[in-house]
Amino acid sequence: MRRTIFLTILGVLCSSVSLCAQNHIVDALDRYGTMDSWSVRAVKESAIIGGEVKYLYEFFGDRDTVYTREPFTPPQGYYWRTNNVLAVVAGVTKTNNTVFPERRGDGYCARIETHIESVKAFGIINMDVTCQGAFIFGGLPEPITDTKDPMAKVLYGMAFEGRPAALVYDFKADVGHEVIRGTGFSRLKSLGYPDYPEIAVILQKRWEDADGRIHALRVGTACEVIRENVTQWKDGYRLEVHYGDISGESFYEPEFMGLQTEVTERTYHTLNSRGENVPVIEEGWAQEDEFPNWMIIKFLSSCGPAFHGGVGNTLWIDNVRLEME
Repeated sequence: MRRTIFLTILGVLCSSVSLCAQNHIVDALDRYGTMDSWSVRAVKESAIIGGEVKYLYEFFGDRDTVYTREPFTPPQGYYWRTNNVLAVVAGVTKTNNTVFPERRGDGYCARIETHIESVKAFGIINMDVTCQGAFIFGGLPEPITDTKDPMAKVLYGMAFEGRPAALVYDFKADVGHEVIRGTGFSRLKSLGYPDYPEIAVILQKRWEDADGRIHALRVGTACEVIRENVTQWKDGYRLEVHYGDISGESFYEPEFMGLQTEVTERTYHTLNSRGENVPVIEEGWAQEDEFPNWMIIKFLSSCGPAFHGGVGNTLWIDNVRLEME
């Protein structure tokens, strides 16, 4: 009897701790999702590429500016991340910024854009790279030291056991610009088809096998590709999360919502228990009443592969929050 009571109390305590942890994450996401607090890193790039001071923005803090070349370390409780990033390749320091603060009323919103980043040094370097804007729940370790598998460097998502009903946000968008391929190793090339921003929430139940590989079941899916310009703010837009197998639903788009059963450029990556960067392979759909242990949120200005994007695509977002079941 005493043992049963003890186990019951322990179970309640563990549930309470888990619930508190999830509430803390939701509160932090919602608080930073107002986009009203920004910090600035002023980074002096290497002299060989011009030695200019460039600015990298993150949406926390009090709009202070720090002059540094140190890699970004997120403060405690900050779970969002942009792909505004510091790179040090072969000793050359370079930055790229695709997410910017922009005034909206008495506060700020985030402007996420796809643009061309040029790196030029007379007689030495002449590169043009298509850079997609990204605003995610997760991490992007710095510094970037090479251009191999760029999508794999983004660590989408974090541990999360709740069941959100929807992702809610304000947005507007300028979309459908022609895709330009810019790898930095050849001339820019227009590819003749349009590109669109993508917004998604992915919930998974993950586990690691004895060899350090990460597997998952897809628990919940919310995804929207913005295919029309939205010139006026849509406030309180609600992107609903659908649970279980959605492959038979009328809104299902396999390219964006389908299971990631093999490694492609769209495959999410994570760090396993050994600290190794590995792909996450989805083994199937979870039952509709399953709880996740991992959540991914992403706002992207382009939905194509690395170094491809509709240059000029712009997605503005504000007041991002999770609506829980």
